[in-house]
Amino acid sequence: MRATVHVRLKRSVLDPQGQAIHQALQTLGYEGIREIRQGKYFEIELEEGLPPERARELLERLAHEVLANPVLEEYRVEIEGDVR
Repeated sequence: MRATVHVRLKRSVLDPQGQAIHQALQTLGYEGIREIRQGKYFEIELEEGLPPERARELLERLAHEVLANPVLEEYRVEIEGDVR
């Protein structure tokens, strides 16, 4: 089973890296982009036979405790084949 976790800064948090990327793109001539916010993307391969509810519980805990800083960031967990 494969899962992904997307982590990004909360909207209320300043994103200097996203701003730097945006400025660089403007310098390169890319127009029409209002804002860029950067984030992190994790691909996670889970062990075979792990029940879906246990997988989601494990991934939510991992994202909250390790992959994201919940004070500054928000995250989204996706499990391949999960219809949530």
